[in-house]
Amino acid sequence: MGLGLTFELHALRTRVPRALATWVAAGIAPHKNRQRTGIDNLWTHIPAASTSNNISFWHSLSSSPVPIIPQAQFANGDSRPKVLIPEKVSPDGLKLLQASLDVHEKKGLSADQLEEIIGDYEALIVRSETKVTASLLAAGKKLRVVARAGVGVDNVDLEAATKLGIIVINSPQGNINAAAEHSIALMMAVARNIGAASISIKSGKWERSKLVGVEVKGKTLGVLGLGKVGLTVARAAGGLGMNLVAYDPYANVTAAAAANVELVDSLDELLEQADFLTIHTPMIASTKGMIGLSELSKMKKTARVLNVARGGIIDEAALLEALETGVIAGAGVDVFTSEPPKEGDTASKLINHPNVVATPHLGASTVEAQENVSIDVCEQCLSILSGQLPRSAVNAPIILAEEFRTLAPFVALLEKMGSLYTQHFGPSNSAQRLRTTFDLTYEGTLASTNTTKPLFAALIKGLLQPITAAENTNINIVNAELVAKERGIFVNENRAREKVEGSEGYAASVTLRARHDPRSPSASRTRPEVERTSTGRVKKLEDHVISGFVSNNTPYISRLGRFSTQFVPEGTLLICRNYDSPGKIGTVGGRLGLAGVNIKFMSVAPIDDGKPPVAAEPATSGAVGKHGKENEALMILGVDRAIDDAVKQDLLNEQGVFEVAVVALD
Repeated sequence: MGLGLTFELHALRTRVPRALATWVAAGIAPHKNRQRTGIDNLWTHIPAASTSNNISFWHSLSSSPVPIIPQAQFANGDSRPKVLIPEKVSPDGLKLLQASLDVHEKKGLSADQLEEIIGDYEALIVRSETKVTASLLAAGKKLRVVARAGVGVDNVDLEAATKLGIIVINSPQGNINAAAEHSIALMMAVARNIGAASISIKSGKWERSKLVGVEVKGKTLGVLGLGKVGLTVARAAGGLGMNLVAYDPYANVTAAAAANVELVDSLDELLEQADFLTIHTPMIASTKGMIGLSELSKMKKTARVLNVARGGIIDEAALLEALETGVIAGAGVDVFTSEPPKEGDTASKLINHPNVVATPHLGASTVEAQENVSIDVCEQCLSILSGQLPRSAVNAPIILAEEFRTLAPFVALLEKMGSLYTQHFGPSNSAQRLRTTFDLTYEGTLASTNTTKPLFAALIKGLLQPITAAENTNINIVNAELVAKERGIFVNENRAREKVEGSEGYAASVTLRARHDPRSPSASRTRPEVERTSTGRVKKLEDHVISGFVSNNTPYISRLGRFSTQFVPEGTLLICRNYDSPGKIGTVGGRLGLAGVNIKFMSVAPIDDGKPPVAAEPATSGAVGKHGKENEALMILGVDRAIDDAVKQDLLNEQGVFEVAVVALD
């Protein structure tokens, strides 16, 4: 998840003067001393360069409020920007454009033909067929915006667009309702045997007694993943009289309560209660195969499972076995590991199972959803070409060099710190939900920077990136505060200008620290907020701290929990918490060697508790270290590949190793 920031002064020299020629006030002009609320403050900055990972950077020009998107300038005094649309776009979207822009629909163009004419256009609107390559973007000398009428931007060269100062937008929200409705439709179809009934009657049969279904009213819907789609499904199911429970360590507690959704503390609890299980999680390493035979076996034999999220979250072989052996009663499946499924494979067998209702990835396939995304991107094109903000900026077009040089390495650091926090301290390592209240302290010279908004955005992106990948959420300076508010994340930003303690080698650092959340369910309890590892060891809230600094433009982590360390946060990391006793490094290294895992670097971190070291005691009743019994150390190892569960378990089985985490930072 490295930022991979690149910067071309040539792009700045050629585009910035032209872009800054005209600015539109847009009617939003917060005072420079006004408290940050909502999106107001975002309008006082111009866009800065982005990365392929969609973090945007912005820099304050002056105390005078100006919009952050430059208005396009047109040759020969032409006031109507030209827009090229080489694919089909909703007529409603076209009407929006035609009122103000010179719209050219040219379907069926070859790549060469498109490249020949793109130089005359300020905007390009595509769907999925047109490949927006680096060559095409370079030929677009006037191009200001590329709009993807849909969610994915795999057909757009984001890196090339960013280097050239071309903003890329998409429409990630247009299909939420369509996906939610399809989930409800599959649930009803599975409950009432609609698929089997349709096949039966079309074959000339009349099998009423064989096709008796169940009602959903009064049943419990278990929602795995309470994001935007999951929450929409829950609200609709509530209208059908269903009881609602959800498991999502990152759920917004307030939004869940407003939808009458009970949040449970574990996946097992969700599975045990659910009559219907609907899945709405992203497809990432930790959710691949998340629902296997073991999980399905914990459900009621009358339960039914629905997946309109991503193929592979449910183990297809396990689902097929569960259906064939009567572990569960039925399934509704819209997505598959391989699409379209090949004849004879597991997915194909699932599709043909009598207790399965299957559809060919139709979650977003509605007339309305297609209209929504077209209207959305057309509106955003109008906004950008008139100097205003888009709603869904995938990247950002401009950066000012002086601010870039100051903030870029710290932006990289904050994103890595956020991702490290979620993966190391988050629910994959504990039974708690993701901590959503933080103190973020900028120390030393960093505390004097003009704006910290790029740093805030990087932190939010890092915190949520491991869990929002499948939602196509592009978190940047434009939407970071809104996303944080939506997710119920609160960050208290502080500045400490005094010299950083222990900062002999650097003049600035940043510290992220979790703090007690008065809104959390545990706030009313008398017991302290703690987490327990798989071995039952307590991990206190005050241990949830990460510090970092930058040296020679390279980000470093200097503190992880209670441990003082120094390592570059990149690649795949294996983090082992163990007793501080002889032989642990050899034990871990040996196990990794047997598994064929190469160690790229290692950092051994002692506890930084301010206590002087004492002599170790004989290891007669437990492991000991330099502070005596139960002292701990942390090993951070950079490895050349992901660590599978079997290797992790082997390490956990070693005496004195009581926590193992794998963190992916690329």
